[in-house]
Amino acid sequence: MTELKERTGLGEHLYTMTLPNGLRCNFVPKPGYHKTYAMFTTQFGAIDDSFRTDKDADYTVVPAGTAHFLEHKLFDKADYDAFDLFGKSGASANAFTSATQTSYLFSGTDAIADNLNILLDFVQDPYFTDQTVEKEKGIIGQEIQMYQDDAGWRLYSGILGNLYPTHPVHLDVAGSVESIATITPEVLREVHAAFYHPSNMVLTMVGNFDVHEMAAVVEANQAQKDYAPAPALERGVVPDYDIETILPFRMQTMPISRAKGIVGIKGTTNLEDDIEGLRYTLTARLMLELLFGDSGATYQNLYNAGVIDDSFFADFARGRGYNYISIGGDNADPAVLTESIVDAVANYQQSPDWNADRFNRLKKAALGKFYAALNSLESIANQITDGSFGSTTLFDVPELMSGITFTDVEAVAASLLNLDALSVFHIASEQGDVADA
Repeated sequence: MTELKERTGLGEHLYTMTLPNGLRCNFVPKPGYHKTYAMFTTQFGAIDDSFRTDKDADYTVVPAGTAHFLEHKLFDKADYDAFDLFGKSGASANAFTSATQTSYLFSGTDAIADNLNILLDFVQDPYFTDQTVEKEKGIIGQEIQMYQDDAGWRLYSGILGNLYPTHPVHLDVAGSVESIATITPEVLREVHAAFYHPSNMVLTMVGNFDVHEMAAVVEANQAQKDYAPAPALERGVVPDYDIETILPFRMQTMPISRAKGIVGIKGTTNLEDDIEGLRYTLTARLMLELLFGDSGATYQNLYNAGVIDDSFFADFARGRGYNYISIGGDNADPAVLTESIVDAVANYQQSPDWNADRFNRLKKAALGKFYAALNSLESIANQITDGSFGSTTLFDVPELMSGITFTDVEAVAASLLNLDALSVFHIASEQGDVADA
C-alpha cells in the first residue's frame, strides 16, 4: 500500500499520500462527527483559456466557460446520472468552478466507501455526445442569463473587467452564450485529457471514517484505471500585475432599487502558493480589517453618515497570477460611497484605526475565527485542497498569523494600497433609488 504520511497540529491529524499515477490524497479523520465530506479537485478553472502539451506545437484555445461546462457534463453518463447514485445512499452531491479550480464533492453519513468510488469514477470517466452537449448549452445559457440579472455578480465582474481587461479572470466563469456555442464533445475530451490527469488533481476527505480503509478504497479504485504518464502541461494564461491596462472608471445601469459601487485595487506583487504568499495574504486581510472592519471608527463614521450599510464589504483575493482588493456596497449615490472609500485608502495612515494596539486585538480575533472554522468540515477541506496545489497547509496559518506584526501590515499597505492601481465601478439604478418601506 502507498505510504500514508501523518502531520498533527491544531488538535487535528492530516494523513497524506501520493499514488503512483500522481493523485494526491488528504485525509482528516473527525471521529466526533457523523458526516463525511469529500472533495475531488482539478487545477483547471475559468482562466485556463489555452494550453499545450509536449505533443503540441501550438496552443489549443479553450472557449470561455469550458471548465464550468465540463463540470456540468461529467455528472451525466450513458446509463446513469451521478446525482441519482449519490441520492440512493442519502448522500448530497455538488460541484463548483472557480477562476483556477473545479471541484466535485459529496457529503454523507452512510456508505462512504461506495460514494467515494462514485465520486472518483464519474469525474474520471468522461462521456459526451453531440446531443447531450447541445442540450447543456441551453441549460447553461439560462444560468448565464441568471447571473447577468444578479446585480451583485455584475458588480464583482465589473470591477474585474476594470482591473483585468486583458486577462481571462474578468470573464464570467460560465462564459457567454456565444462562447459556449463553440464547445463540442471533442473540446471537452481534449481538456479532460489534459487537466483531469490524476497528477493535476487532489482528493480531500474530512469526517468520520477510517483513514486506512478510505486510503485502500482510493488505491484500489485508481489501480483499475490505466493512465499514461502525466503530460507536460503548459498553460497559455500569464500573470497580470500590469497597472497600465487598468480602466479607471466604468458605469452600468440595471433595473435595481438601490445603486451599487465598488473600488478595486490591482495587486502588483507576484504571490506564489507558498509560505510567503500565504503570509502576505493573511497580512493583507488583517490590514483591510484594521482599516474597514465594523469595529473601527472608519466603518462606524461611514455607517452613521448613511454612506455604507450592511451590504458593505472589503476583501483581498489571490489567484494563480493575480491578486486584488475589492471594497464596496450599496448607496443611492454610488459616487458618494466610492469617493469615501478612495479617501479612506488615500489617507489610511491618518485613520484613528491605524495603530498597533487595535491591530493586535484584531489579530487575536482573527485567530479565534480561524480556530472556530475548524468545526466546519467544508472549511477544513477547502483550505487543505487549496494548499495542496502549493506548499502550505492549514496548519501553517496560526504560526504565520501569530508572527505578523504591525510593521508587516505597514509594509503590505505601502505595496498594495497603490492609488495608481485603483479603479471604480458603479451600477446605477435605472429607476432611481427607492426608499425603504
